[in-house]
Amino acid sequence: MRLIINLILTAIIVGLVWMLISSIREPIEFQEVRVKRERAVVEKLMEIRNAQEMFRSITGIYANSFDTLSYVLKNDSFMIVAVIGDPDDPNFTGEITYDTTYSRAIDSIRAIGMALDSLKYVPYSASIADTFSIAADVITYQSTEVPVCEVGVRRKVFMGKFADKRFARYDNSYDPNSILKFGNLNAPNLSGNWE
Repeated sequence: MRLIINLILTAIIVGLVWMLISSIREPIEFQEVRVKRERAVVEKLMEIRNAQEMFRSITGIYANSFDTLSYVLKNDSFMIVAVIGDPDDPNFTGEITYDTTYSRAIDSIRAIGMALDSLKYVPYSASIADTFSIAADVITYQSTEVPVCEVGVRRKVFMGKFADKRFARYDNSYDPNSILKFGNLNAPNLSGNWE
């Protein structure tokens, strides 16, 4: 009888020790996974922002879909204007000329190592169908028409098993439904909400 009681107590102690270790390990794992995954998503958002800025330098507006973004950056060119002479120098007496050349955008894309075809996919998402949301428009801002864009994704898409509100107990600012994004459709601002 005493042996059975000792075995039961040992099992209870082992169970309690396991629960204690799990309760310590879970918040540490959550923070590590959150930092790693958010960093990967932010890097991808910064890459998309660079692509959008390149698109705007070609077209004058931002792309409202990844297909349009990819097509233009693969098939169009940047216009490069070289000014010969100094228009700001009052002592310059020669003629100011402008030399316009074109450089293929895809060459610049290749030089920086950007993969246009995989740009829309969210790192660490459970499905290949999970892509960043993208929107672009032209708005009137302070009596001027300006192009705007917004690209982002909800945290629950890439947080895997930690995509639950119960993990907010480890970080009060954590909300799996919040969006990690850059840009703003209401103002000409390409800042990311992680900056």
